Amino acid sequence: MPIIMPVTELRNYGAVLREVAPGSPVFLTRNGRGCYAVVDIEDWEMREAARELVSELDRGRASAAGG
Repeated sequence: MPIIMPVTELRNYGAVLREVAPGSPVFLTRNGRGCYAVVDIEDWEMREAARELVSELDRGRASAAGG
């Protein structure tokens, strides 16, 4: 179940950060709409590594298609 809080909860940022865990980000809303996500650093690093891998694969496919 996702953890969703209004951004005003950041007044007590320690409580917000205690809710963040690997695989369990906290989503912050402003005026009832999603605005930010607070994620565990390991999750962030894994997402960045996956994004870089996909980018490299796309470059490889483009290179192979181009000759």
